[in-house]
Amino acid sequence: MTSTWLPVAADHPFGTGNLPYGVFTTTEDPSPRIGVAIGDHILDVGAVAQATGSDHTTVLSAANLNPLMAAGRPVWTTVRAEITAWLTDTAYRPHVQPNLTPRQDAALHLPFTVADYVDFYASEHHARNIGRIFRPDGEPLTPNWKHLPIGYHGRSGTVVVSGTAIARPSGQRKAPTDAAPTYGPSLRLDIEAEVGFVVGTPTTLGTQVPLGAFRDHVFGVCLVNDWSARDIQAWEYVPLGPFLGKSFATSVSPWITPLDALAHAWTEPPPRDVEPLPYLDDRTTEPGGLDLAIEIALNGHTVSRPPFRTMYWTAAQQLAHMTVNGASLRTGDLYASGTVSGPDVDQRGALIEITWNGRDPVKLSDGSTRAYLDDGDEVTVTATAPGPDNTRIALGEVTGRIVPTRG
Repeated sequence: MTSTWLPVAADHPFGTGNLPYGVFTTTEDPSPRIGVAIGDHILDVGAVAQATGSDHTTVLSAANLNPLMAAGRPVWTTVRAEITAWLTDTAYRPHVQPNLTPRQDAALHLPFTVADYVDFYASEHHARNIGRIFRPDGEPLTPNWKHLPIGYHGRSGTVVVSGTAIARPSGQRKAPTDAAPTYGPSLRLDIEAEVGFVVGTPTTLGTQVPLGAFRDHVFGVCLVNDWSARDIQAWEYVPLGPFLGKSFATSVSPWITPLDALAHAWTEPPPRDVEPLPYLDDRTTEPGGLDLAIEIALNGHTVSRPPFRTMYWTAAQQLAHMTVNGASLRTGDLYASGTVSGPDVDQRGALIEITWNGRDPVKLSDGSTRAYLDDGDEVTVTATAPGPDNTRIALGEVTGRIVPTRG
């Protein structure tokens, strides 16, 4: 890792091997601006770009990341190198030091304007658990599951930044034993710990994105909590799939970790026992799996540690499938991995799995138990990845607190 002249420990999770992008404001300056996390501070990269006469001042001085993301991979690489130089070459110290803000003094915002939102279902362990819960006497996986990455189109307008309160959704519910549906607040409000991929470079309608072009189009990754109302979802999803049980809110972390920061995290995906069709066949491409360690905390109590390396379908395969019909990409498109779950009980990424649909409530550190979320509960998802020189980099966190139904 390149050392910085700033007083940042070599193994700091927000060191120079990371440098994630976000958007922040301060009490003194309420205008949104792009920042990069370095140690316990945020660097105002637009201000430094202007002070140094950078060729990238325009995109770095924008109110969000969309102009930078739209500029494409050559610019992303050059800008990252430029920011690294600012933080490692003492000649830039007079320009950098005045533009550092302690992270605790900044408010973080949604870092990009979300264009479209797609959510996948890429963990075999999660899919099998859900299948066993709802089809205990049948095959847990649907016949198409190992042939294509299953997904659904979500609602981009309800993607919110970490820290946003999540109002308990209302809708129709009908248990199998009920004679008719009822209406009211969800009684089975759940989480889904996921990883999101943010598209930078767009495509034209009718164009496919092959596996090898993944890194030309995806700017970076974030953490996602795809809140789910399981009782609303169970009644509505046949035959068209998730709708109101999902669309009320999806939380994302405020930091976008660029793909270049994940150079040490790429790994081979799990072995596949069904040969994919050619457009999904990644056996001769760069490894597409990511070795991310995720942790889920409910009211400060760790309830699960899902490993992302176990995901059956990779982000490159998801992007290839998402565009194989010619669907175009837009700058700011967000697609999420789907719930991340591992093979063990303490590696499940949703309460529906952790508690086995409420049968086995989880016990928290204060002695209380949860089958699903109560009002006032706060969920935090964090993650780290292997970094340079045997360090680990942080992907930030995504947090949300449940508040009572509004309206």
